[in-house]
Amino acid sequence: MSLRVAVQMDPLDAINVAGDSTFHLMLSAQARGHSLWHYDVATLAWESAGEGDGRVTAWAAPVTVRRPEAGEPKGSHYTLGAHQVLDLAADIDVVLMRQDPPFDLGYITGAHILEKLKGRTLVVNDPESVRSAPEKVFVLDYARFMPPTLVARRIEDVRAFQQRMVAEGRSGDLVIKPLHGNGGKAVFRVPADGSNLGALIEVFGQMWREPFMVQPFLEEVAQGDKRIVLVDGEVAGAINRRPGAGEFRSNLAVGGSAEATELTEREQEICAALAPELKRRGLVFVGIDVIGGHYLTEINVTSPTGIVAIDRFNGSDCAGMIWAAIERRWGVA
Repeated sequence: MSLRVAVQMDPLDAINVAGDSTFHLMLSAQARGHSLWHYDVATLAWESAGEGDGRVTAWAAPVTVRRPEAGEPKGSHYTLGAHQVLDLAADIDVVLMRQDPPFDLGYITGAHILEKLKGRTLVVNDPESVRSAPEKVFVLDYARFMPPTLVARRIEDVRAFQQRMVAEGRSGDLVIKPLHGNGGKAVFRVPADGSNLGALIEVFGQMWREPFMVQPFLEEVAQGDKRIVLVDGEVAGAINRRPGAGEFRSNLAVGGSAEATELTEREQEICAALAPELKRRGLVFVGIDVIGGHYLTEINVTSPTGIVAIDRFNGSDCAGMIWAAIERRWGVA
């Protein structure tokens, strides 16, 4: 039996088909006989006539996708049909919530609306869990696996944290990042003398109302920042990402390079600890980040990436594993 799948994502013409995880998932769904629709989160709507559960709709178009051949023009990787108002309960079996962060009020509101589909349409990842488990907040539940971490806004708290790091024998260099950032954007290294700390916190205070995250700079990042993908709590595969020349950030989006890898005992322990809660929360596709084989830094649930590189290095089929898990949850298999 085929599923009717609506993909909530960014515009198709802007994606990098060579490495985009959502496109990889769409190709896999199509190969399994599922039909696809595409829509933008901005077109989500909820309406009620004063009775029942209300109606969740989106302005959507049927879509087919394909891997373009070399030299084919931009946009040849997909074909859209006519747009129409799509009832996400009556017309759709599965919604993939895959638009890119930032995890802002727009993202949160979209999750609230999709939550109205509970019991009628399967949403992956579960929108209630996505809303309550942002990357750098959910991970705080697993502080025993993290490096020393501070979430705060006051410069006095940051300076005190830095002094504690020095007292513990660390270099005193810090990494400061927005609590709801993504892709390695706006991640800064602060030297031990704190010379740019005041100005940096001023900028953070002007840009974001929420606290920011502070951690010691980990020399182990030179060994790599591992992305591990878990599917319904089970390890699907991993890649190791190394920083590019002149960079300390290892994200592929900012020039990091990927390589094949194996999980350390510590990483296996982290995955085993996370698995039951991920499964319970309906977080089917999750990417966690571990530095130096030891320190858990993020649990990515909003729109995880990395499966294309993992499949390329390991000969695996992460997308197929994700669809198998979705089909089990939906009741097909």
